[in-house]
Amino acid sequence: MPAYLTDLDHTFLHSNQSVSPYSQTVWNTAARQVPLSVATARSFSKVRQFLQRLHLNAPLILLDGAMVVTPEKTLVDLKTIDRETGDALIEAGRTFDAIEPFVIGLKDRSLNETFRYPAQTTAMQHEVLKNYKGDPRLERFETMRALEEDTLKIVYMAEEDRLVALTGYLRSLFGDTLEFKLSPEQYTGGHFLTVLHPLGDKAHAMKKVAEYLECDPADFTVFGDSVNDLGMFDLAGTACAVANALPEVKAAADIVLPHTNDEDAVARYLEKALHV
Repeated sequence: MPAYLTDLDHTFLHSNQSVSPYSQTVWNTAARQVPLSVATARSFSKVRQFLQRLHLNAPLILLDGAMVVTPEKTLVDLKTIDRETGDALIEAGRTFDAIEPFVIGLKDRSLNETFRYPAQTTAMQHEVLKNYKGDPRLERFETMRALEEDTLKIVYMAEEDRLVALTGYLRSLFGDTLEFKLSPEQYTGGHFLTVLHPLGDKAHAMKKVAEYLECDPADFTVFGDSVNDLGMFDLAGTACAVANALPEVKAAADIVLPHTNDEDAVARYLEKALHV
């Protein structure tokens, strides 16, 4: 059974974080034929906000793969960073570079989310927080800490050279007990370092979705633009990079689409592949 998974930001969403009427029509028509869902760094509440007019008929891969949940909000899989490890990581970053992260997690297993942010932010963090003004999930901390139980990801945002040095330092301390992903942040022009449970990435989450749908990862066509999509590219039967994808993502793709996210690249592919 063919199935389709797409990244959101800079892949399916337009750069203004919207879904075009054309993409909406193609998606909802395609979803009558095949499993169709998303694999994103976004949380459940943000995905629901962005995609409220789309028919989602397969589990959602959220927070870079740390959480897999059905559109009806039934938890399929969760990969968390334990409190001791999370606090040790945050303290290490503070000691090495006096830098504080965002901490994203769950307040409870009803999937009520929290977005912890530090009192002292970097310029990039400050820009991101402008988009979350009034968001009830926000919690300000003078001294950042991991959640007591369900820390899903820890995110640093700063200049590239600063985060390259921090990534190397944290990897030297924590090795493969955590997953580190350093990527450009195209909205602010900076970089971000996402720290996850070692099995909390999109590739492992995609395997969970395949199990849920009782199909094989090779049945999937996936779409992406950034380094956190590369694990899915390795597993999928067909990996598609949008025209605006990073060079390393294009190099790993089976197909480089001729259109960008702002030109509805994913919808154009679905329309042609599924004759919708």
